[in-house]
Amino acid sequence: MLDQMTLYPIADDVLFAPGGKVVIRTYGVAPATTGASVSYRTWVTGLRDQPRYWHWGHFEDATSGHRRVLEWLTGRGPQPSQSPA
Repeated sequence: MLDQMTLYPIADDVLFAPGGKVVIRTYGVAPATTGASVSYRTWVTGLRDQPRYWHWGHFEDATSGHRRVLEWLTGRGPQPSQSPA
């Protein structure tokens, strides 16, 4: 399946906390065919009982959304308003 998709990395961050690390990755994904539209996602791994996946509409939304997720995880902002998928 991944061989049929093209991934466009946007941002990666790792937070170290007691009990392990939390990885935040934001990327664009599109079918491997040319001219296909790109969808943007943020994945958070390493959390328990928390939303871990967000969809973004555009590149600009994905970059600011990644920053908002990072701020939320570090306690410097509210949970992002984009509802997790």
